[in-house]
Amino acid sequence: MRNHTIQLLPAIAAAMLCLPAPAAAQAQSANKEKVKTYMPFRQYSQEENEKILKMYEGLRVSDVSDGLDAIGLADVGIMEPDIKTLWRDTDNYTHRIIGIAVTARYVPSNKREPKMPDETVGRWYKELTSEAFMDVLHPSSVLVIDGNQDGDTRSIGSSNIKSWQKRGMLGVVTSGGVGDTDEIIHQRIPVYYKRLGRGLRPGRNELESVNRPVMCGGVLVRPGDLVVGDGDGVVVVPRERAEEVANAARPYLDNIGLERWKKKQQK
Repeated sequence: MRNHTIQLLPAIAAAMLCLPAPAAAQAQSANKEKVKTYMPFRQYSQEENEKILKMYEGLRVSDVSDGLDAIGLADVGIMEPDIKTLWRDTDNYTHRIIGIAVTARYVPSNKREPKMPDETVGRWYKELTSEAFMDVLHPSSVLVIDGNQDGDTRSIGSSNIKSWQKRGMLGVVTSGGVGDTDEIIHQRIPVYYKRLGRGLRPGRNELESVNRPVMCGGVLVRPGDLVVGDGDGVVVVPRERAEEVANAARPYLDNIGLERWKKKQQK
């Protein structure tokens, strides 16, 4: 009997490995507890967004940059000059954007597969390189994508960007690749980008996070920050200083001058 029991032990152990183990679930729970985020941010209501955006109406990148300088944030939010507008409208300035940041981060994939039949491509789009940020796009949002390491990857094309626009998105700022540029220009959707991207996402990148702090164009961008883009590039304003920056920037647009504005504030 004892020998029979000893012989069964390996089989029992193997069977236990195949079962959904509570220990595995506990290990996953423990791992989750070890994951910490050190850069909290606040969620803003649509009413709060509309209120701050009204303060930025008509302001240009140069005005906002000067406003940042005036409050002691020189060069803090100015993206690198290689983040540039895809097209310009110098008649009605419809390429300009002033909106609220929604962020996403794509990272290079380490799960590339040698063959990519339609079923595999579909699985990638659904599970690995998805567009989950669509669920948090809102009127007046600007989608900021950190895709700097994507290489020649077309994360943005004429079809998906149109579906984002239908969610209320005003435009896109990305350090990754953009494809279908002729069609996007024809659609007149504002895009600020670093490079062209021709390759499909599946097998090349994966979605790492949505609405977490990202780096784009050398600038920290958090969900809820103010994003302003025009022919001079892109500038990002920390949300907690947005009202202060808008008040400091307005005189530059109105040709009042900084010194006159300071005197006005002291009265």
